[in-house]
Amino acid sequence: MNPIRRESSYPMVSVEEAYRLINTQLTPLPAEQVPAFTAEGRIVAEDITATEAMPDIPKAMVDGYALRAGDGMAVRRVLAELTAGGSTTSTLTEGTAARIMTGAPVPTGADAVVMFEYAREQEGLLQIERAPQVGDNIRQIGQDVAVGELILAQGSVLGAAEVGLLAMIGRTSLPVYRRPRVAVISTGDEVVEPDAPRPVGAVRDSNRYALLAAVREAGCAAISLGIAPDDRTTQRELLLRGLAEADVVLTSGGVSLGTRDLVKPLLAELGTVHFGRVLFKPGKPTTFATVQGKLVFGLPGFPASSLVSFEVFVRPALRRLQGDLHPERPTVQVVLGETIRPSPDRPEYQRIQIAWRDGQLVAQTTGAQLSSRLLSLRSANGLLLVPPGDTPYQPGDMLPALLTGAIR
Repeated sequence: MNPIRRESSYPMVSVEEAYRLINTQLTPLPAEQVPAFTAEGRIVAEDITATEAMPDIPKAMVDGYALRAGDGMAVRRVLAELTAGGSTTSTLTEGTAARIMTGAPVPTGADAVVMFEYAREQEGLLQIERAPQVGDNIRQIGQDVAVGELILAQGSVLGAAEVGLLAMIGRTSLPVYRRPRVAVISTGDEVVEPDAPRPVGAVRDSNRYALLAAVREAGCAAISLGIAPDDRTTQRELLLRGLAEADVVLTSGGVSLGTRDLVKPLLAELGTVHFGRVLFKPGKPTTFATVQGKLVFGLPGFPASSLVSFEVFVRPALRRLQGDLHPERPTVQVVLGETIRPSPDRPEYQRIQIAWRDGQLVAQTTGAQLSSRLLSLRSANGLLLVPPGDTPYQPGDMLPALLTGAIR
């Protein structure tokens, strides 16, 4: 009796080809108008320019005395005191000055401000210690922002400084790309909720909750669709529900070659599978499809494989849907702090901790790199890109790594 050998009908694609196939299906989601002052993390959908100059009139940069530089070191008579927020009707003529506070409008006739530290005032007369130059300590019209100046370019990610700039120019709302809605489904008869009784041999559903967290961390709205048993009708119904409610659907499990792995056949029935296997480790059965104009990623069932596949393929796609012009994680060169054994036939993304040591970025693995070992991602802040081969990499060798978190 000949043994049954199951083979995938999907060709193995490289990581680069997988990126290309995903990117051909990506365009940023439509823009929406949102309040500016709670828009941190959002991505600007059009260029934002200034409609007025900042400052709009010359203002003092320091506390001191406004005066005429052409009067040199001569003693001046102090006419008034000017404060920020106040208006000025003072006009300085030869031999006069005005006491002025930071941010106050510079009076007509003045062209310099001398700091209090370099001046002495007694009985209304001012003596200065150094000759001023025209423009000293004055913020000129448009010095901070000129009319028509680009404040935020399309594709900018809004942070604290960007929100402050919007407030400064009086923009209370702005167009940003819509955040993708991402539905997450776990599959498998053996999968149970974390708070449910766990029969012998069953596994708690860590994948869905980890992926939901990763989706939110990527700036998206996460939708949990629960656990689908290994039943074609149920999985089909949940996939269709996800497609109706979300822009992107993620599944975990059910993408290998087992008789109960139903995700790939369902995606082929409902839409187009662009790739069903990737030449990388962990996560070879990672699948990408489009259905009804929506993106669907079938991720492996092993927890580490699922999250690594998300990081490598899904997260950049989600960022690009939001209009991010730089959706990929930064790549850095790291020095190996230990021996690294490559996979013989596939590039491997090993989970690592990267830290500064003696002026270098040094990488240590997080221990055993099993696809099932979620602990390999705990405290990891990088993925080491290890080319395939038979020769181990030695301590001191350098390899590229994706930087997925803060360097400690």
